[in-house]
Amino acid sequence: MNFNISARQAHPYHLVDVSPWPILMSMALLSTAIGLVSWLGQFPTNLVPQLVIIVLIALQWWRDVIREAKGGYHTTLVQRGILIGFLLFLLSEVMLFFSFFWAFFHSSLSPAVELGASWPPVGINAVNPWGIPLLGSCVLLASGFVLTLGHHAIVLGNKDLTLVSLFFTVLLGAFFLFLQFNEYYYGEFTIADSVFGSVFYMTTGLHALHVIVGVLFLTVCLVRVYLDSFTSEHHLAAEFAIYYWHLVDVVWLLVFLIYYYWGS
Repeated sequence: MNFNISARQAHPYHLVDVSPWPILMSMALLSTAIGLVSWLGQFPTNLVPQLVIIVLIALQWWRDVIREAKGGYHTTLVQRGILIGFLLFLLSEVMLFFSFFWAFFHSSLSPAVELGASWPPVGINAVNPWGIPLLGSCVLLASGFVLTLGHHAIVLGNKDLTLVSLFFTVLLGAFFLFLQFNEYYYGEFTIADSVFGSVFYMTTGLHALHVIVGVLFLTVCLVRVYLDSFTSEHHLAAEFAIYYWHLVDVVWLLVFLIYYYWGS
């Protein structure tokens, strides 16, 4: 890619070079989705290669974006456009989770006769909200508070505090995923157990996937802070990671209140 600033056009916009990463990422995600459906259908499937490829493509894509930022291509106007695009992306995430909440309320407020006209359905032993889910909620909320501290630190130019905050946020996010794995492993119902199991695991699994993406996002930001890739004035990627993580926090609060507390 050509990052010669003097060769840029005399306008504040960034004309992105042709990149192979969008189409490769699309193909990798499609392959992963097909593999996931096969796994749910109890066919022998190994998703590790697809996940490794997704991570590698994401790292290469991030590398190019970082090079563009260091090359001076991300002007104030470009940053504003990227921010609007990211906020629209977050809005699409909100609508995605809203669709699953809608499905949950649709099934729970008027349970069908096939479910025993009750919610949770007859024969389903729902997860105790005051066990692992409550602990996971506390962990995720704590990570949000720590990350907010890191946000203030990066604005003030305090590198050490930013590193510590991001490190503990990543650690708490990984611990939340560990708790979620244990909840799934010891759960008394599966995704095939009526609409309750399907909506429950689809929503909490989708949220766990977003936590994984958030942890990777924050890890990249942690490395960039360590390498002095951010300044107190120019740290748009860090702000995106922070916005994304707070969205994950808010969605989990709704999941806990609706699925675990009220729905059980």
